[in-house]
Amino acid sequence: MANWKKITRRSFMVLGAAVVGGAAFGVYKVTEVPPNPLIPTPGSVPLNPWVIINADGVTVIAPRAEMGQGISTTLAALVAEELDVDWAQVRVLHGPPAQAYFNAGFAERMSNEPDFKLASQPKSHNVVLEAVPKIFLLQITGGSTGAIGGYEQMRLAGASAREALKAAAAKRLGVTSDQLKTEGGRVIGARSFAYAELAEEAASLVPSDVQLRDPSIWRYIGKAMPRLDMAAKSTGTAQFGIDTWLPGMKFATVRMNPKRGGTMRSFDPKPALAVAGVERVIDLGTGIAVVANNTWSAMQGAALVAVDWGPADYPADTAAMLDTIAKAFADEPNSRLRDDGDVEVDLAKGDVIEAEYRIPFLAHAAMEPLNATAWLKPDGTLEVWCGNQAPIMTRDACAAAVGLGGDKVTLHTPMMGGGFGGRTDPVPAVLAARVAKEFVGTPVKLTYSREEDLAQDYYRPAAIARLTGRIEGGKATALWGRTAVPSAARNALGRLMGFAPPGPDRGSVEGGFDQPYGLPNYRYDGHLSDLTVPLGFWRSVGNSMNAFFLESFIDEMAHAAAADPLTFRLDLMRETHAPSAAVLQKVREMSGWDSLKRPGFGRGVAFCYSFGTPVAQVLEVEQTPDGIRMTRAWIACDPGLAMDPSIIEAQMTGAMVYGLSAAAQGAITFADQQVVESNFYDYEPLRLHQVPAFEVAILQNNGEFGHIGGVGEPGTPPAAPALANALFDLTGKRARDLPLRAAFDFVT
Repeated sequence: MANWKKITRRSFMVLGAAVVGGAAFGVYKVTEVPPNPLIPTPGSVPLNPWVIINADGVTVIAPRAEMGQGISTTLAALVAEELDVDWAQVRVLHGPPAQAYFNAGFAERMSNEPDFKLASQPKSHNVVLEAVPKIFLLQITGGSTGAIGGYEQMRLAGASAREALKAAAAKRLGVTSDQLKTEGGRVIGARSFAYAELAEEAASLVPSDVQLRDPSIWRYIGKAMPRLDMAAKSTGTAQFGIDTWLPGMKFATVRMNPKRGGTMRSFDPKPALAVAGVERVIDLGTGIAVVANNTWSAMQGAALVAVDWGPADYPADTAAMLDTIAKAFADEPNSRLRDDGDVEVDLAKGDVIEAEYRIPFLAHAAMEPLNATAWLKPDGTLEVWCGNQAPIMTRDACAAAVGLGGDKVTLHTPMMGGGFGGRTDPVPAVLAARVAKEFVGTPVKLTYSREEDLAQDYYRPAAIARLTGRIEGGKATALWGRTAVPSAARNALGRLMGFAPPGPDRGSVEGGFDQPYGLPNYRYDGHLSDLTVPLGFWRSVGNSMNAFFLESFIDEMAHAAAADPLTFRLDLMRETHAPSAAVLQKVREMSGWDSLKRPGFGRGVAFCYSFGTPVAQVLEVEQTPDGIRMTRAWIACDPGLAMDPSIIEAQMTGAMVYGLSAAAQGAITFADQQVVESNFYDYEPLRLHQVPAFEVAILQNNGEFGHIGGVGEPGTPPAAPALANALFDLTGKRARDLPLRAAFDFVT
């Protein structure tokens, strides 16, 4: 593990740079000394500081990508809080690729994970976080780390700007800064100055250390703020990547080998060229690009091209893939990150409970299909517009694709219509750049069809789990969990970073071994399969798998013990982690769990601690003449410091809907080495009438003041087991395979 210093105010250098009509202020961590994005280059003004002040107001440069999770609003609020400006004065832009915008949240998450008194094992680390020494200087959005990484950085940026502006006013008035105050974007003393009046002068007066404001006077942090992207999204004026429009642009789409990793033996472009508007068919090696004067013609042409695809190196169909995964159980475990007590001795006493669970591959299926626009200019520079979660990685991949240095590439990161981990890979931008190389001087927008988006995704892996437990005297005495799965982390990092981290793969068992259940004998093993289907990071990563396995099995153990499922969980975690027990107790109260059960209704409870946040959910289902309906859902979470309750609530409900969609009806299947599902009609999310009514409670007991847990992902893991457990309560039928539509009829 990297020997990082904890980020504190004194480990930051605060700089300012003059811009036209104002100034820009920013911070970066000097212990790593990334290139300073605030130093102007000759003949240009840098666009990569954290805070820009001019006559138009305050523009916050957000270092994390906005995918609908509201991070740009939260980061802007952190700056506005310290800078002392009115919310109406604030705008936000996404920052360009710059190493100073590293995501400190990965380091913070690694150092603050609770160990839940895992007595027999040293604290383990996520395989993705283990890779951070290599990716540390990259500007990455993921892992529910946006607010964690920005909390101190953005506050420091605002505070440094505030104090520099006060220093400029003090110089004019001939007083000291401590005699002045700020309010509503003005420095107030014997005279009052608007920030814009002082900005250029202030750029040279930034102090080396600043005092952050006391939480007792916070105006924005901890409150529900109007989202900065709300008006544009409501009026249709928000600009997503797919909205990019440049004069004279051409339009393209791709068809890549659906047998992933296979070659393209040959293709016949003639049918495509016969489509009105189609101009060229380009050989991309493992697929084709069709370029036209409009996107629809390009897609029509691409569909008509006859292609002879070479095979992939994985099994032909889903059943054979699951057989390959199951064989991993015969191998020594890759990880045993929890091994409390003596599981084997206790299980040998007999009367054990056993269960096997299976889950399918899943796609990201964001509403906005993958797309990118590239413009290779005659002067040898490349400009790219692409929604992405890793700007530096995307920029450099595009540069390599067309034979340029990274300094010759300008990357714009617009808002994204969903990401869920699926926009980490730079493939769409790279393909757009390669096509643009064939049209020097002309911008080209490349848009995937929905069918291509699903066929070329990097999937959440399929997995199998086998769990064994023992009950004695109505109490759980032992649990041994084993998960067999291809490693998403090794697959993705090998592809993205060129290396696969060695050692135990925490991501394959997170959500299973690291939960606050105080069983006296608790072991969890991970077995890695060598299946080569392309994989990626899917919302909540390994927690999405193992929470279903563990929470379904805990429910089975509770029923075997003739115990109430919620009380059974509480009894196992009260002495282990009080904040986790508190969210369970809260959801018990919210849902009226202890009231008499209504005929025709079932309720299920599930819990998962992930990304620094414990989340408990209760879901109610009803048997109706039209099928089973999800009626009501209750969520209790504890992210520690709740910076924006409205965003937390939105993320918790959205994440649960995402998880319920996958649990009820989500599955990517294979036949002849190709994905069967092709569009939303056969890979369908929940419709509005299928979604339950939600109630969310946000607690703040988790850790000391200042602890920040993630909120974008933790609402997903408990969703699937809460639904499965509710269905058992309703029907008495225990389903151990996802999706649940195979065993139950839902309202359609």
